[in-house]
Amino acid sequence: MATTQQPSVAYFCMEYGLETALKIYCGGLGILAGDTLKGAKDNNLPLVGIGLKWKQGYTEQRIDNNGKAYDCYHNFQYPELKDTGIKVTVKIRQNDVACKVWLCDAYNNAPLYLLDTDLPENADKWITGQLYGWFGEERIAQEIVLGVGGVRALQALGHKVDVFHFNEGHAALAGIELIRQKMAAGQNFDSAWQQTRQQIVFTTHTPIKEGNEQHSHEILQYMGASLGLSIEQLHRVGGTPFNMTVAGLRLSRNSNAVAQLHAETANQMWNEVNGRSSIIGITNGIHVPTWVDERMRRDFSTLESMWNAHLEVKKDSINFIEQRSGVKLNPESLLIGFSRRAAPYKRSNLIFAYENKLGELLKTGKVQIVFSGKAHPLDDTGKAIVHNLVQMSRQYPNSVVFLENYDMDIGRALTRGCDVWLNNPRRPLEACGTSGMKAAMNGVLNVSILDGWWPEACKNGENGWAIGDEQVPENVSAQDERDALSLYKVLVDEVIPTFYNDRTRWMKMMKASIESCSKPFSVDRMLNEYYENLYKAPAQIIG
Repeated sequence: MATTQQPSVAYFCMEYGLETALKIYCGGLGILAGDTLKGAKDNNLPLVGIGLKWKQGYTEQRIDNNGKAYDCYHNFQYPELKDTGIKVTVKIRQNDVACKVWLCDAYNNAPLYLLDTDLPENADKWITGQLYGWFGEERIAQEIVLGVGGVRALQALGHKVDVFHFNEGHAALAGIELIRQKMAAGQNFDSAWQQTRQQIVFTTHTPIKEGNEQHSHEILQYMGASLGLSIEQLHRVGGTPFNMTVAGLRLSRNSNAVAQLHAETANQMWNEVNGRSSIIGITNGIHVPTWVDERMRRDFSTLESMWNAHLEVKKDSINFIEQRSGVKLNPESLLIGFSRRAAPYKRSNLIFAYENKLGELLKTGKVQIVFSGKAHPLDDTGKAIVHNLVQMSRQYPNSVVFLENYDMDIGRALTRGCDVWLNNPRRPLEACGTSGMKAAMNGVLNVSILDGWWPEACKNGENGWAIGDEQVPENVSAQDERDALSLYKVLVDEVIPTFYNDRTRWMKMMKASIESCSKPFSVDRMLNEYYENLYKAPAQIIG
């Protein structure tokens, strides 16, 4: 991608998944951010990241003897970070909080600046302690550091910014800070707001309205997040209560959803928000060198050479699984992978909804399944899902595995080395689902609900399989039952017979998966669309 006259971009995100050792990520949002920075580096693009240096990361989630998830926390050291010598100050509850600025560029990534409040002079050292930890006041404090501190850090570094890109609503207070600065220079609120939004673009993710963060105006005023703006002015930006996604939409000139179906969902969700930016679809992409095994990136002369390469990768993944779990799986048997956050809508345990339909296949080892995923530390429902998966692994100890403490290493091993990648969220609640892209490019066949990115890629029976169709029952119970039965049907009637009885067709599908997904779902394509359709495009304001 040419860099001539490309705008300089500051990319704000609460988390970044660059490598397992850098514990400043939780899930897909962070992996997207990390891949974005790597893609920017590869393409020599003028983009830098702004985030927080999380001392304790997200959580280390282990399984106790009863099969239940529990959380433990450690203080991590990050020797790869460089001291920029820069500190900025923000006010939280009327107190000055110093924020040290670190540089991370150790993972072949564009520069990432991380703010850190764990300093001797701060009473509030804990702000950059736990990623997504604590409750309302602490979250606002973290967002003041990210947004307000992030803007001030860029200015202290002397970094010229043409476009501020907010990846999720966590960074919305950066927009309030830009408005404050313009008002301090003599502009009125309306002029400052309109000029500020010409500098901002926004990516929305969460397709569940209740999952979009909001705060009362009283707590924003108390915490110092209002930055001197009145309640009436903040109401005009983010509504009442102040919704961080609504604020992102009204502070930006252009917005995007992370898949084409997600764009439809997001525009319907926020249809009643006047004065918002239009939400276009820019489907996420992945950083191919990070996620696709180099053995599967070759030009194969025959289907058999591709299959042999896959078997090598599969055996490595089975060894990895054994090291982590003590269970030795059979490389000759079908291996299904499922790893993602243990959120209820992702339905990690849907495949066990009618266990009797699958039990015999699991007992004989004809079907093997490996799971991994973390629940949010405060999500009891998510932890119950994890408990259920662990119970199933103990019921079928030779064919079902649960890998605790999900991280990038697990994600890499499973998306590379399984035969099938399973994804069964409740449509249309999966914003994108980039793990399926990683699997597809490794020749791992997706078996997925038509949600997120998969409707754009799926050629049913040619490069993977669809579970069910695009119809969504109004009743959640009916949806779960319908999808579970559809899942069993495609497994029993299509996937299993093809794997065992028609290896040539399976290999052709693997080849089609790699060829049809590698370029369209790469981070290079995504970044090109960011620059053309977000960063350089004229404003699109609705209402």
